[in-house]
Formats: sequence, C-alpha cells, structure tokens
Amino acid sequence: MRLILAAACATISLAFVQGADAKGCIKGAIVGGVAGHMAGHGKLGAAAGCAIGHHQANKADANKANAQSPAEQK
Repeated sequence: MRLILAAACATISLAFVQGADAKGCIKGAIVGGVAGHMAGHGKLGAAAGCAIGHHQANKADANKANAQSPAEQK
C-alpha cells in the first residue's frame, strides 16, 4: 500500500513540476499536509494541496490579467 501511495505522490508531483514557478504550491502543500495528517494521509494531502493551491494561484492571475486589460469592443 505504501508503494502505491508513493508512486501516486511521485506521479502527481512530477505532473505539476514547472520549473521555479511554485505559486500557491507551498501554501497549499502546508495546509493540505496538515489536513491530510489529521486524516492519516499527510503526503497525499500535501500533494493534493499543492495541486489545488497552484490551480487557485493561476486562476487568480488570469482573473487579474483580464481585469487590468479591458477588452476593446466596437
């Protein structure tokens, strides 16, 4: 079971590696790791928290970019 969990965590972490761009990942990993630790799955929680935190940071950046550049419609 530990081997499956380790393989899943490694796959998830490799899927989201994008150089040094870790916006939201650290914060999400900390929160997810603590929540996962309470449920008995700390590493899985940290991996999921990193993925969700990274997604939320990218979504916030996209919304911010759309708000700063108004669309020119005629």
